[in-house]
Amino acid sequence: MTHPVTFEITHICAQSGARTGILHTPHGDVETPMFMPVGTQATVKFLSPEELYAMHAGVVLANTYHLWLRPGKEVMKKAGGVHKFMNYKGPMLTDSGGFQVFSLAKTRQITEEGVTFRNILNGDRMFMSPEISIHIQNCIGADIMMSLDECIPYPSSREYTEQSMLRTLRWAERGKQANERPDEQAVFGIVQGGDHEDLRHYCAEKLVEMDFAGYAVGGTSVGEDKETFRRMVRMSTEKLPEEKPRYLMGVGAVNDLLDAVLYGIDMCDCVLPTRIARHGTLMTSQGRLNIKKAAFAEDFTPLDPQCDCYCCQNYTRAYLHHLFRCDEGFGTRLASIHNTRFLIRLMEEARQAIKEDRFLDFKNETLASMKFDERGF
Repeated sequence: MTHPVTFEITHICAQSGARTGILHTPHGDVETPMFMPVGTQATVKFLSPEELYAMHAGVVLANTYHLWLRPGKEVMKKAGGVHKFMNYKGPMLTDSGGFQVFSLAKTRQITEEGVTFRNILNGDRMFMSPEISIHIQNCIGADIMMSLDECIPYPSSREYTEQSMLRTLRWAERGKQANERPDEQAVFGIVQGGDHEDLRHYCAEKLVEMDFAGYAVGGTSVGEDKETFRRMVRMSTEKLPEEKPRYLMGVGAVNDLLDAVLYGIDMCDCVLPTRIARHGTLMTSQGRLNIKKAAFAEDFTPLDPQCDCYCCQNYTRAYLHHLFRCDEGFGTRLASIHNTRFLIRLMEEARQAIKEDRFLDFKNETLASMKFDERGF
């Protein structure tokens, strides 16, 4: 079938095999690999759509679960969809809502039909199935919608991992069939299977048979060590088609992003840049920086001399330090602008290195110059 979201590869790095491409969507084209800011409640925390444009953000995420609770799918539909609702004119993606549901481990119950859980706002009993998830996402109206899957904890038994993966496949088929706007909104399938190579390969192969517009790697960054994380990503991408986009969900640490690109991932997202910004943690070309430290009280240099963001072009470390010490909201805004632009720019530089057939050199040089801890931030 013809999908409303398509992908073309523009270059494959001779040194590493990493790739650049263009994601074609109803709301514009975006170069890959890319980092996608997360706008959980139809807003990227502390940033305006205009600021997102200025930092060259491409695809922005919105969260199905939270928008289902507030303002509700009917309001989203009446608003004309999430693009008009939040006034973002670029491409958008919605997750399935599954991760939030499954994080409610004490209150949810999983069956073949779907998941029953409690509303975190008022305690009401709620139910989400693959069909309901897609229906809500149809109302929200993003360019890309995600299949409902189960994100299992790590470690889980092989028996449960296999059962969950097979159910995820059945849910993927049901969700794909439930799409009410197949000419306007694309659906991505999600590869699960824990850290078992045969399960990951089987899941990927079956999803490919269903012919989704793109494929995501799920079930990572849930407590596994870095080598297991890398193995999960490699195992998932090995069986995915070259001509379709690949999305690694929930990854925003520098080392993880660069590993993802090396393994053929085209899209990544994470709440990390705005989450750590709220606490005064900044990602810079020299590594992690805590702007609250007294050492910055009289530092009148830019936050990051190599950064082109609004914060670094206009304000000093001393001023940022002052804002955070006074608990001024403007400090959080500036830090959020910087961190988000930092990761977008990192992927811009990765794309350039791929085009110049030197991505491995770029990856090694970048990690050597940024003194992050093993978490990558």
